[in-house]
Amino acid sequence: MLFSKLLPKEGNFFELFNQHADRIVEGAKAFENLVRHYGDPQLREKYNLEVDNAERAADRVTAEVNRLIHTTFITPIDREQIHSLINLMDDVADLLQDSAETMALYDVHHMTEEITRLTDLSVKCCERLQAAVRLLSRLADPGTAEAALKTCEEIDRLESDADRVMRSAMSKLFRHEPDVRELIKLKAIYELLETITDRCEDVANQIEGIVLENS
Repeated sequence: MLFSKLLPKEGNFFELFNQHADRIVEGAKAFENLVRHYGDPQLREKYNLEVDNAERAADRVTAEVNRLIHTTFITPIDREQIHSLINLMDDVADLLQDSAETMALYDVHHMTEEITRLTDLSVKCCERLQAAVRLLSRLADPGTAEAALKTCEEIDRLESDADRVMRSAMSKLFRHEPDVRELIKLKAIYELLETITDRCEDVANQIEGIVLENS
């Protein structure tokens, strides 16, 4: 019993990263459906619940990764890299939930074109994040490492697109929205959605560092 505890252990961190990324995409897709069917109260409630479920599942994976960091003798990459990556990923899942909750709390009545565009870019960022994470376990292969870096570049470009949409949305909002309460609501939602892409970019930057140091 004592001897088994002394044996080196290597936690399956890459599989847990994949599981978390899957939950992020589930949450993003549910949020996309929430926006698409926002006018239907029953569907809105259904997709809100799906976003919440995805976030809670992601939290469980994050907790398991952070537990393994402290109980695993050998880790496949630096412990600080593992900790930073999983917590940045968890921020993405949290922001998706925050966005859905803010729409409900602020009693938003309709979706704007800008919300739809920012949601689309957020979903694409989450999907590319998932693709990049799936490559981490095979960084010893030069082709895989290069593919991971290219995927991170795609996330950077999507985040830049979201910045442009955000600037245009804010300009339109402050120029043409006469209702101050509606302006405050929409501004908060635009900022949350743009922050999702920002955090995906942070994940991409972390992955780039892992690739460069471990390939």
